[in-house]
Amino acid sequence: MKPEISFEFFPPQTAEGAEKLRATRRQLAQLKPAFFSCTFGAGGSTRDRTLETVLEIQAEGLPAAPHLSCIGSTQDNVRAVLDRYQAAGIRRIVALRGDLPSGMADPGEFRYANELVEFIRVETGDWFHIEVAAYPEYHPQAKSPRDDLANFKRKVDAGADSAITQYFYNADAYAHFVEAAQALGVSVPIVPGVMPIANFSKIARFSDACGAEIPRWMRRKFESFGDDSASVRAFGLDVVTELCARLLAGGAPGLHFYTLNQAGLTSTICQRLGL
Repeated sequence: MKPEISFEFFPPQTAEGAEKLRATRRQLAQLKPAFFSCTFGAGGSTRDRTLETVLEIQAEGLPAAPHLSCIGSTQDNVRAVLDRYQAAGIRRIVALRGDLPSGMADPGEFRYANELVEFIRVETGDWFHIEVAAYPEYHPQAKSPRDDLANFKRKVDAGADSAITQYFYNADAYAHFVEAAQALGVSVPIVPGVMPIANFSKIARFSDACGAEIPRWMRRKFESFGDDSASVRAFGLDVVTELCARLLAGGAPGLHFYTLNQAGLTSTICQRLGL
């Protein structure tokens, strides 16, 4: 069975960004992804732009999967958004806790993603395929790996159909996480999240913030290229393609690419993998 691929975007802030994203979508649509997902800013800060972007993707005849986060949400506004998505024929949602923006004291009516998943199920039955997040290297705020796995299982028990992981560059971390989740009785597909590397210093900052480990050998090699962006790009393509090949060979059900609204690297990796 051919592995499913999917692509993630963030809602553009400008008309120019929206135009660029349309071109990216046209290119990536040729790879026939299972869906395009669209993120939701901290505290729901991009709620309207997420809605617009997702409705546009869906109107183009492409399957869209909006992110929906707990932070700053109320039952009423989540219900209203779910109604809009159902009316537009959207069948998949990525349900997340989300990040609390600095200075925001009130997280809203939902504290954890499992509460949001449960609410979506109660309100809409089986209409939506619900994706949740998983953290192979464990959530940076989790007290322990055991706590993190328990949180993950709660989301699945609340009605999630599948999971997408935070990106990682260590295939063993993914294999161990899947094994540990299955040992707890989790049977839903856990799809690895993949972050292509175009700009190493940017990825290093991202990774430090979200707890994704960049193996020392990789970090040293990237650092040795200095400002040579062509070498960074070439090496980044090699290591990420190799990671994806290893994940698929190990039985990963698919790949979810964090595209950062760019098509080039993701397309090249998919072509190299024969996807």
